[in-house]
Amino acid sequence: MGRFAARAIPPRMDSQRIAPDPENPETLYVASTRTSCEGEGGALGHPRVYLQMGADGFVDCGYCDRRFILEGGPADKRAAA
Repeated sequence: MGRFAARAIPPRMDSQRIAPDPENPETLYVASTRTSCEGEGGALGHPRVYLQMGADGFVDCGYCDRRFILEGGPADKRAAA
């Protein structure tokens, strides 16, 4: 047996992610107030971080500045347009 034990990797909390906003490719709409971000580009990304939205309905990643917006939340302006 190897030196490192296998461990289960938790499922992505943002699996309900939909396509990015065409106006800003760094904006993603998610179905949950808790999401995760690990950047883009595989090894060139950043460590996976878990993010929790507040009452304003969005959260920004501290590493890559990607914005996650709650679908139908107060920050979701798609329906108003």
